[in-house]
Amino acid sequence: MSMIPFDDREGFIWYDGRLTPWRDARLHVLNHGLHYASCVFEGERVYNGTVFRLEEHNERLHNSARILGFEVPASMDDLARATEEVIASNKIVDGYVRPIAWRGAEQMGVSAQASKIHLALAAWDWPAYFSPEARAKGIRMQWAKWARPAPHTAPTRAKASGLYMICTMSKHEAEAAGCDDALMLDWRGQLAEGTGANIFLVINGELHTPTPDCFLNGITRQTVIGLARSRGIKVVERAIMPQELAKADEVFLTGSAAEVTPVGEIIGEIGHYRFTPGTICRLMWEDYDRTVGKRIASAA
Repeated sequence: MSMIPFDDREGFIWYDGRLTPWRDARLHVLNHGLHYASCVFEGERVYNGTVFRLEEHNERLHNSARILGFEVPASMDDLARATEEVIASNKIVDGYVRPIAWRGAEQMGVSAQASKIHLALAAWDWPAYFSPEARAKGIRMQWAKWARPAPHTAPTRAKASGLYMICTMSKHEAEAAGCDDALMLDWRGQLAEGTGANIFLVINGELHTPTPDCFLNGITRQTVIGLARSRGIKVVERAIMPQELAKADEVFLTGSAAEVTPVGEIIGEIGHYRFTPGTICRLMWEDYDRTVGKRIASAA
């Protein structure tokens, strides 16, 4: 399958205060963000030319940077205007926006307080994260061998680039095994999340989801919890052990990229589980699509 490299495309990227031709949006190989992961980012979905819950994403970008010890060099209003510019300049209708902030190349070493903070926003067309076929029948997941770290060992409330290293490793291993994604436990052996999405279990007509105390409380996760409660579906946030998947009738993932994606199978040494997307998966999928303004597509 041919793939257009992300550094060789037409369009514009908003880079340090102005729109820059896509191929000219470059940085030096000795920037601190590359070497020491002093970098935070967001992943935002565009529906009909508008980012869903843009303010919440921009707030999280600011908070992530503060956790890492720096400030995003743009106000909330500046970020909103830059987002509009990059969407319009690239003629995005349904797509994805990636804001990213990082420390520059003024200092090379662990300490880098004097490094300039850079900010860029890119946008591109992105109709779906998982294929429609995989999403319709439920994706296959493999247990990840890497665990989400404890909050006292990593800045787990930040959407920081370094925290995704184990996600990339886990997803690569899952894909090599013929799966679509990996399911991660936390350092205690409890269910955590996928490599880029939160997880929900349907047990006796209720939604159960892990407490986000060492991973992000996703914006899509929060949206789906609100949608479920508005339908009178009970939502329980709690510690969930992996063997409790045996009690689940349905399982699905939520995320800005994944949206609402049913899980059909989980494989690996921890346990083998199969699920059939059912009524609650379909309701949450359709309610979410309706909320973001998508054409309603059935999960069944």
